[in-house]
Amino acid sequence: MSLMTLLPLVVLIGAAPSGDGAGPVKHGVLYFEDGRFAGWPANNGVWSWGNEIVVGFTLGYYKAKPGGGHPIDPDRPSVPRQGRSLDGGETWTIETPSYLDESGQERQPTQLQTSIDFTHPDFAARFRNDRFYYSHDRCRTWHGPFRLPDFGRKGLLARTDYIVNGTHDLMAFIATEKDEGGEGWPCCIRTTDGAKTWQFVGWIGEQPGPGGYAIMPSTLRLSETALLSIIRLRGVEEGRRQWWIEGHLSPDNGRNWYRLAEPTINNHGNPPHMIRLQDGRIALTYGHRVPPYGIRAVISNDDGKTWGETIILRDDGGGWDLGYPRTVQRPDGKCLTAYYFNDGKRKERYIATTLWDPGKP
Repeated sequence: MSLMTLLPLVVLIGAAPSGDGAGPVKHGVLYFEDGRFAGWPANNGVWSWGNEIVVGFTLGYYKAKPGGGHPIDPDRPSVPRQGRSLDGGETWTIETPSYLDESGQERQPTQLQTSIDFTHPDFAARFRNDRFYYSHDRCRTWHGPFRLPDFGRKGLLARTDYIVNGTHDLMAFIATEKDEGGEGWPCCIRTTDGAKTWQFVGWIGEQPGPGGYAIMPSTLRLSETALLSIIRLRGVEEGRRQWWIEGHLSPDNGRNWYRLAEPTINNHGNPPHMIRLQDGRIALTYGHRVPPYGIRAVISNDDGKTWGETIILRDDGGGWDLGYPRTVQRPDGKCLTAYYFNDGKRKERYIATTLWDPGKP
């Protein structure tokens, strides 16, 4: 289904309001439908092969919540969907993931029996809660779900964040429930036999205290042994909740982690996403849930030791309920960021995109 009949595909905007190198940006619509709630790409994942890009998202029904909260109807079904572009995000088609059965429900997880080749050129993996899925044909066919071990925890809260180390060697960065239950404490897990078995490697940061959480890591490899992970956190200070994202470094392949001075960004509750740019820099994108509401980015020239000025990709959000971005870089060097959004003109949340230029070192 092409969505060009639902909304104009792109809206051209001038120079980014501030920052160091975003240049002109172009906003687009991946999915919009009257009466629906489309959200949370970060809960699903993004995958790309050149100009072929796949973005996962959740599709439900809009329902106003005058008392606050996400305006999604809890009494009607919410289902996973994925958008596919073959032209670098200019146009999209919407697909139903193949891991759903004929009734639209997710199949029950099973135990993986055959080792996965993580280096297959069309490989993709998806992690969600206590299960994972994989594809060897660019997300057209998904195998799974397969169970993850619980590592002795009360529950797993995985989202898609992984690093391929070799043919059968992959690290995933997930969150578990805290000792007291509830969200969450991130960790590194690893398989060296193609996902037939998994080993716990190490906790990322300290376990959050009561009322707090640390969830939704976004992780990059810096060297043969060093990893950088940016985490979404909530804490309670003097009886007030605080939300921010912060960085952690592991010098020993995920066993031990150390909090970094940068970045610490008070974005009021939105997950980060990092990518390694073609020129070696790191781009970090995130939603900004305080006025002016929108989508932002920062860039590091030194493997995450320091970060440049804030790049405001857009600041025209209609409220706090937006973000959860995922970003890829196209072969032409431009970045495409997908996220959910509300522009204040319509009540629905929809999946939007922003095409932007990260500039040069």
